[in-house]
Order: sequence, then C-alpha cells, then structure tokens
Amino acid sequence: MRPEQRDAAYVWDMLDAAKAVHEFVANRLFHEYTTNRMLRGAVERQVEIIGEAANKVSKEFKEKHPEIRWQQIISQRNVLAHEYGEVEDELLWKVATVHIPGLIQQLEKLLPPLPEEK
Repeated sequence: MRPEQRDAAYVWDMLDAAKAVHEFVANRLFHEYTTNRMLRGAVERQVEIIGEAANKVSKEFKEKHPEIRWQQIISQRNVLAHEYGEVEDELLWKVATVHIPGLIQQLEKLLPPLPEEK
C-alpha cells in the first residue's frame, strides 16, 4: 500500500470513530454521560481510536494539514490509554460535544468521495 493510501485509511478510521462519538452523544446530557458507564466507555474507546490512527498518519501528511490538531488528538489518546485514572469527564464531554463535530468536517475534506453505489 502506498503511503498516501495508508494515510487515507488512517484518516478514514479517524472519521469513522469521530462519527461514532458524535452519534453516541447526540441528544444526551452531561449527566447522562457521567452516570452511564457504557456510554463513557464507548466514547473513550472511540477517542482512543481517533488518537491511535492520528499517530499512524505520516509526518508529511500531518505537515500538509496543520488545521488538524494532530498532537492534541494523540495526547488525548495517550491519557486515555496510559493515565486512565486521570480522565476528566468534563474534558472528554467537551471533546465529544464541541471538538468532534468540527473534526468530522475537517476530516471529510481530506478524503476523496466514495464511489456511489449502483
């Protein structure tokens, strides 16, 4: 697989996980998030996936797309994976409800349109 194809695959993984987070928190309140262990776990896992995929995107691709906050995304993943006792519900809720919608828009611009099904 060519490097640009790998980058596109990782960006697609990021987008897919971001859309899942957006779906999980749609029409939910912070109180629901903090009291629903399954919801919190699902959001945390998808944010981890976003960060893991971002970490695998090539340096060249990241440099071409500085509008994506690559390092912050990767850092959030590292907190979730390695410092899980330090996860703050308020911060992750903000990521899910404020930052993820914008990230989805940014990532969609980086991917070619999918061929239409017939």
